[in-house]
Amino acid sequence: MKRIIIILIGLMTTTMVSQQTLTLQECYELATANYPLAKQSQLLDAQNKLEQEVISKAKLPQLNMDAQATYQSDVIEIPIPNTGIAPPNKDQYRATLSVNQLIYNGGATDASLNLKSAQLKSKQKQIEVNLYQLKQKINQLYFSILLAQETDLLLKAKREQLQAKLQEVKSGITYGVLLPASDKILEAELLKLNQQFSEVESNKTAIIETLSQLIGQVLNTSTIFQNPLMETELKTDLNRPELALFQLKKEEIESNEALIARQNSPKILGFATGGYGNPGLNMLDNSFQSFYTVGVKFNWNVFDWNANKKQRESLSINKDIIDTETETFKLNTNIELNQQQKEIDKIERFIASDMEIINLRNEVLMAADSQLKNGVITSSAYITELTNLYEDENTLIKHKIQLQLAKANYKVINGQ
Repeated sequence: MKRIIIILIGLMTTTMVSQQTLTLQECYELATANYPLAKQSQLLDAQNKLEQEVISKAKLPQLNMDAQATYQSDVIEIPIPNTGIAPPNKDQYRATLSVNQLIYNGGATDASLNLKSAQLKSKQKQIEVNLYQLKQKINQLYFSILLAQETDLLLKAKREQLQAKLQEVKSGITYGVLLPASDKILEAELLKLNQQFSEVESNKTAIIETLSQLIGQVLNTSTIFQNPLMETELKTDLNRPELALFQLKKEEIESNEALIARQNSPKILGFATGGYGNPGLNMLDNSFQSFYTVGVKFNWNVFDWNANKKQRESLSINKDIIDTETETFKLNTNIELNQQQKEIDKIERFIASDMEIINLRNEVLMAADSQLKNGVITSSAYITELTNLYEDENTLIKHKIQLQLAKANYKVINGQ
């Protein structure tokens, strides 16, 4: 006996472990982590690091190596006889190694690095926005599955009621209280229920497969989808990631402005060149010589016909454009929130009406049940009243799920 109990406990534990449960919030998180687009964030981060490394190299010494061999049709000659100075060779050779070190460029390198960082933040926030927009699609799938679950439970309750009623009718036929064909109507209704079970199961399987692909998680029809019981708070402040994206785009423009402002800054470079050639720096010595030069170079674009200023003015207009996009987004989102709130209010009124209808249907069915037992009405009349009750209960379930979906969509639209 003890061994049997241990086996039963083991089986129950295995069943509980193997039965998967899932919440709406977990679906959001899984989609954010597993949707293919989410991988772009890491790729953009890796790409940005490489680009910043390239820009940072401008602060390091730059090495250049050159080599050339030439033959000239003519060379310089001194027009004074008997000087003893031979003219340069017409074939000349030179190899040099130059080192250039940036000393000062007005902060243009740092400004370029800041711009790359701002661009990375904008791109990653855009990915977050795109992933956030998946939430309403997840809502539609998730609550469709909940509706299928509730419909399945309702069908089971109706089947149990029909099976119990079938036994009563058969007993009534046996004792001659009811007509012989009364049970056939109930049996036909049970066959219809089996078809409805198959349809609900098929639809549920298709929706679960779609959700499974969307969130990157293996799901099946045995997975329990928990009802989130959504509560909505009327909030006027939006918390959508799109608003943060608009702000980051403005910061990106400001970083670009700062870079452009530094493009005309003075630049100071130190340089050194060492080489070996014939002739060297002494053009009057026709032999291979080593040589070098060192120095500092200063460059400043003093006047560019206001091109730099106009570039910054153009970027400033882009910031104004982003402001208009932000205001447009807020307006459209608030309109959508208002419509969603109206939808919630409408469904809540429907649910209150559904409850009253179902109460009345239950009274009618109780009367029909009594009449069927006494042979006053046929099984067909009873089935009609039972079906009417079932349809109204099914409508109530749909409205309850629609209410939860509307509330979930409200939270997504608001950014909660």
